Amino acid sequence: MAGERTGAAGGRTGGPPAARSARVTRMSVEQPLWRALTGYRVLTAAYAIGLYAVAYHEHAHPLAGAAYMAVLAVWTLATVGKVSSPQRCTRPFLIADLGVALTGILITPLVESHQRILDGGPTLPSIWTAGSVLAFAIKGGWRWAAAASCLVGGANIVERGSPARDTLHNVLLVAIASIAIGYVVEVARASERTLARALQIEAATRERERLARDIHDNVLQVLAMVQRRGAEIGGEAEALGRMAGEQEAALRTLVTDGAAALPSPRAGTDAGTDGDDGQDADAPRDLRALLTPYGSARVTVSAPGTPVVVPGRAARELAAAVGAALENVRRHAGEDAHAWILVEDEPEAVLVSVRDDGPGIPEGRLAAAEAEGRLGVAQSIRGRLRDLGGTAELVSVPGQGTEVELRLAK
Repeated sequence: MAGERTGAAGGRTGGPPAARSARVTRMSVEQPLWRALTGYRVLTAAYAIGLYAVAYHEHAHPLAGAAYMAVLAVWTLATVGKVSSPQRCTRPFLIADLGVALTGILITPLVESHQRILDGGPTLPSIWTAGSVLAFAIKGGWRWAAAASCLVGGANIVERGSPARDTLHNVLLVAIASIAIGYVVEVARASERTLARALQIEAATRERERLARDIHDNVLQVLAMVQRRGAEIGGEAEALGRMAGEQEAALRTLVTDGAAALPSPRAGTDAGTDGDDGQDADAPRDLRALLTPYGSARVTVSAPGTPVVVPGRAARELAAAVGAALENVRRHAGEDAHAWILVEDEPEAVLVSVRDDGPGIPEGRLAAAEAEGRLGVAQSIRGRLRDLGGTAELVSVPGQGTEVELRLAK
């Protein structure tokens, strides 16, 4: 309210509380891939060593192969930490790791007989080689994966001596799988960046709305009062009031367009809005204590006989929204209008309603007020409740007053 009216029931708006900080924690969707790669390397190294040990006496030069297998085991265990995150998996490590795989493929003819190779015998590193290619894919995307796959494919053809069908089949399988994984990683990273940017924009928007509420509740109302009093007094005060009116209009434009991030002066004149009463800002508060000061000869406050305990920030924001509603009653229903504040403590929610006996809200007034930069309902009432995860509903009947219902789920 405070500066505008509406002729239709306000729609319910709700949502999770907005983040108060622009800092956005980035969630890495690729981290599970690094953990999976770590496990794959250890398991396939054990498989390659076991496969070689089972056929140890069938190799032409078993000791040479055993020496490579020892190097493979030590290398795999020593570099477990290197493939645990993208920061640790550096380019020099990737090159060295691929070198271990290519070396094992190329020295296979020195360990195995030519006939065993032609019969489709595995290379010394066997399927462990795919782990090196996958590391390229996860680290650098599909282009890195394609380059590593080409090197592994060339080494396999050299080891076999000719591009046999089964060799090509294995090479293509590794290449397609790694390129696909690399592409998925690139898409995931792009999605992370988009999500992080969206969260930053949302946080900035919420903060701008909070600043707009603070400005509306304090600075704009003071400027409007100076303008009104200056016109009443006349003389030099009238000129001062006119300048205050010009500044109010300019400030409303800035608040509406969000063109500037303005400071948030808090006059602390509304009950329960400053949070500087010596209590912990997040400590639970009795909502009745914050709303009772609004009571006067023309404002009746009705609340339960037992405490209505609400989290500290939520209590202050609810009280500020009630203050904005009462200010709107004063501005638009007149100084003689009567208002009633009713607090209801239900099992699932806290309800606060503000009702007046004014003339009601003209049709379309709320939309027009927002277009003019008057954000009482949009920010001081609905915006506050939206940030708390609650709702604000306005119901107005011409000639029968207006009721604002604030609902905050427990």
